[in-house]
Amino acid sequence: MKRRYLEPENTPVPAEESLCRALLSLDTPAEMQAFLRDLCTPAELEALVDRWRVVPYLLAGYAYREIHDRTSVSVTTIGRVARFLQQGNGGYLAVVAHEALPPLPKPPRRRSGLPPPLARVPETTPAPARSRSKA
Repeated sequence: MKRRYLEPENTPVPAEESLCRALLSLDTPAEMQAFLRDLCTPAELEALVDRWRVVPYLLAGYAYREIHDRTSVSVTTIGRVARFLQQGNGGYLAVVAHEALPPLPKPPRRRSGLPPPLARVPETTPAPARSRSKA
């Protein structure tokens, strides 16, 4: 968060609330896109998009590594979004309640007869027992 050495001017509507009202005033995705592109740097917008992209995967129960493999979003960002889904202010869940969640892409088609990519092959011989000697 940016440190301010001067106090900003007090306004009748707090700045954060004013921004929220501005966002709510837009009617179409195109208007919102134009506003966000004017408001945010490309890196800030990319960070917002990355966070939003992982929400449906987290809600569907995907593992963080699988989400990373599918979206290229860092595991750290995925963890941050997961934490806010669980312990945040309810913003993500409010959007989900409004059915504005992006759909998950369909999984890739597999050839019939092939095992799923993460399936484990059973061992043919038992693993040797480990000794627990204390030295």
